[in-house]
Amino acid sequence: MDCRDAVRGYYDAIDGGDYDRLRDLLAPDFVQRRPDRTFEGREAFVRFMRDDRPRTDTEHVLSAVCVSEGAGGTVFARGRLLGGDGENLFGFVDVHQVGSDGIESLTTYTD
Repeated sequence: MDCRDAVRGYYDAIDGGDYDRLRDLLAPDFVQRRPDRTFEGREAFVRFMRDDRPRTDTEHVLSAVCVSEGAGGTVFARGRLLGGDGENLFGFVDVHQVGSDGIESLTTYTD
């Protein structure tokens, strides 16, 4: 799976509630940094997404997915998070670092 497919699969897995697939896409030492918290480790992140996320009726609508031309697997994703009723919750830019074991890190910026 290439970097772009891994990142698109990440959003599809979260939106579809497919936590086994999400786990498979993430490297064991995955880290997510976002404005309100940091998750260290694949299992901690998947557990939060499955059990503790405030809203599960959301959809990530991507407007752009760009792969860095430099060395490494940096993928930038820009989009909006919508509620189940279509409500616009916020915009985001995610910076994914993808390696041979999957998505290694994700830094999230929101508006």
